[in-house]
Amino acid sequence: MAGILIIAHAPLASALKECVAHIYGGLPARVGAIDVLPDSDPVQVVAQANSEIERLREDNGMLVLTDMFGATPANIASRLSALPGVRVLAGVNLPMLVRGVCYRTCDLDLLVEKALAGATKGVHAIGPLVEAVQAGTLCGESECAAPGVPVVASAERAGAIAGAGEGGNSTASTDTPRGSRH
Repeated sequence: MAGILIIAHAPLASALKECVAHIYGGLPARVGAIDVLPDSDPVQVVAQANSEIERLREDNGMLVLTDMFGATPANIASRLSALPGVRVLAGVNLPMLVRGVCYRTCDLDLLVEKALAGATKGVHAIGPLVEAVQAGTLCGESECAAPGVPVVASAERAGAIAGAGEGGNSTASTDTPRGSRH
């Protein structure tokens, strides 16, 4: 049975561990968590993670789950991937963790496959939101524009914005993403 170690921004690792304990009516054996605090020393966390791997590891290896690829916890976890019999997955969510616990008696590569499938298959839009997204009515363009992308204001809204400034001298931007004015 593979051991499982969750390394994530505090308090996510501990929260996921508690969630799996709730689901199973107690914490399954060989599941650990390391919460990475904003002021954590990565060198010390790597040492702690190595110690946890030795404590939790079983015959078929170790699965390390981390939250966000490229962030400090994932960078710490990536150092563990060089160890024999250790696999690291980023983007942990509860379905991934539950799948990992369910399939940890499998071969380590199959366990990784099952955990990844659980992560992706566990993400769904539910209820009226689905219909609104499909119909394109969830939000207007100005509300959904990415930061830094110019937005064309409606004439009514532009007038309201223009009148809100000092002495009425403010103007709403009507630049389009290509830079032309309308």
